[in-house]
Amino acid sequence: MTKKLQLKDYLYVGSMLFGLFFGAGNLIFPVHLGQEAGANVFAANLGFLVTGIGLPFLGVIAIGISRSNGVYELAQRINKPYGKLFTLLLYLTIGPFFALPRLATTSFEIGLAPFIDDSQQTLVLALFSVLFFAAAWAFSRKPSQLLGYVGKFLNPLFLFLLAILMVLAFWKPLGAVGDAPIQAVYQQDAFFKGFTEGYNTLDALASLAFGIIIVTTIRNMGVEKPSEIARDTIKSGAVSVILMGIIYTLLAYMGTMSLGGFPLSENGGIALAQIANHYLGNFGSILLALIVIVACFKTAIGLITAFAETFVEVFPQGSYAMYIAIASILPCLFANVGLTNIIQFSLPVLMFLYPLAMTLMILVLLSPLFRHRASVYRMTTFFTLFAALLDALNAAPAFIKETAWAQAILAKAAAWLPFFGIGMGWVTPALLGLVVGWLWSLWKKQAV
Repeated sequence: MTKKLQLKDYLYVGSMLFGLFFGAGNLIFPVHLGQEAGANVFAANLGFLVTGIGLPFLGVIAIGISRSNGVYELAQRINKPYGKLFTLLLYLTIGPFFALPRLATTSFEIGLAPFIDDSQQTLVLALFSVLFFAAAWAFSRKPSQLLGYVGKFLNPLFLFLLAILMVLAFWKPLGAVGDAPIQAVYQQDAFFKGFTEGYNTLDALASLAFGIIIVTTIRNMGVEKPSEIARDTIKSGAVSVILMGIIYTLLAYMGTMSLGGFPLSENGGIALAQIANHYLGNFGSILLALIVIVACFKTAIGLITAFAETFVEVFPQGSYAMYIAIASILPCLFANVGLTNIIQFSLPVLMFLYPLAMTLMILVLLSPLFRHRASVYRMTTFFTLFAALLDALNAAPAFIKETAWAQAILAKAAAWLPFFGIGMGWVTPALLGLVVGWLWSLWKKQAV
């Protein structure tokens, strides 16, 4: 008999999902947004929440209502080769080639680098990376324990440490929100600027990547019926995004208030360090180090686990043990050697994947309306593919983007493709593909 989850179960799974999503980037981006938006922080934060928590929740809902095990099963609705290629690119980009090495490097730069002499930075980063990924590998060996590791221990610890800093910031604010200066980029259309900033969290992609973990965790809790798993997935996701929304908002306002004591910083990490040091001195620096390292560590465990569980399904020739080793060793190397280049070449792939991921989520939600016809999935994806390639070109390294042929293509895209300038050039082709695919499916039905 299938188990019925209780409120505490939803809170545990939601806490786990929040812990997997919320890495150092999620901590830093809203603080910097708050500093730049100044007195316009309300509108900017609202836009940030739409993409920062709205899109991830859309991904969780897509996993839930489709009753699938994860992104590989969803992407196969286009066709099997596409499903395999899309899944491979998604997990390599937000896994060992990009997000995972960034987690270790960010932990080091914000958490430990301030305490270490410049001459020792390279050596200590290498040692830290080995320890960081060795520990993440050890926690990833038993995916069935992820709920306990992350949902019941690491995430509550992270929230407790962060709450200390937040309580101090709001109890004795550095400045008033209404008096904060507004940077030029937020003086007009603050909502839409915040909207596009929400992409930086990468959580829309992560929601698809973590889908397999959510479903597996709920099954391990005794839920067997697909309809119950779908419902519990969505309810747990709701707990996670509500918590994320609250934390994002508090961080954004904390960033805005900090302008009363500090000038605009280069990034949210510097702002957080200044805020922590202001309230707690040297202990504040230690507290921030713990906050950032715990934030990155729990996300690393989730990414390694999701990578391995999915690759076992897509490439069953390898074992789970082999894949968690790959997902731990590769980012350990990339965190130390050529990370800047890895990021530089990963960003175009990321910009290529984002439109395809978002259209896949939307198609899954709309699927009952067009009766799950494959032609609608394929045509929408085909049209979106061209816009995604243009977004990738626009994010390419300078030696590619600044060539004459690339500039000519991008100039035409900016002139002819609506919303291309704000990174949403995929919207019109996706809608066009959806209509063409739907009409094509009707024509094929009549032709038969």
